[in-house]
Amino acid sequence: MRRHMVDSQLRTSGVSQPWIIQAMLELQRESFVPAERAAIAYRDRPVDIGAGRMLNPPLAAGLMLSAAEPEPSDHVLLIGAGTGYLAALLVGRVRSLVAVEEQPELLVSAKQSVAGVEWVEAPLNVGAADKGPYDLIIIDGAVEILPDTIKAQLKEGGRIVTGLCDGPARRLASANRHGDHVALRTIADTEIAPLPGFARVREFSF
Repeated sequence: MRRHMVDSQLRTSGVSQPWIIQAMLELQRESFVPAERAAIAYRDRPVDIGAGRMLNPPLAAGLMLSAAEPEPSDHVLLIGAGTGYLAALLVGRVRSLVAVEEQPELLVSAKQSVAGVEWVEAPLNVGAADKGPYDLIIIDGAVEILPDTIKAQLKEGGRIVTGLCDGPARRLASANRHGDHVALRTIADTEIAPLPGFARVREFSF
């Protein structure tokens, strides 16, 4: 199933970097979902991991890593760590990794599955400013807005990769920080689950 995931979902959609392919071939994705959902861990849809959260499809993970281009010298912030799948793909690739998760039960699972990560239990839209600034921020989910508090945790010239909620559509986007300017640009359409805490404030109307 892992080989089929790589050949039918990743390679056919332009994810071809050798390190991503190798990491996703080796990592047991079924270990990051509840046991009763292990049989569907490799499908091209989000998988329910409990606590109102989803493990994003393999293609979303592959596209995120491809867009992020993590370097061995990078100090990285991962927001929405869930059960730790994306953290496990990143941890050996970068200098240091801080992962934020707000659901205690997911965080317990992530800590048991992935070593070498600095885990932080905090609201996702707060991040981990005291451990920054970061060369790279990855938000593993779709957001409606990117809070200034998160943008401020990027180093000058640093990169951010996130999913975006654009009405019913879900897109992958990235940006670099230049001064106070962080303008997201769309990379690709992809299925990615929304994250709590990043909704746009609704205006009152009659």
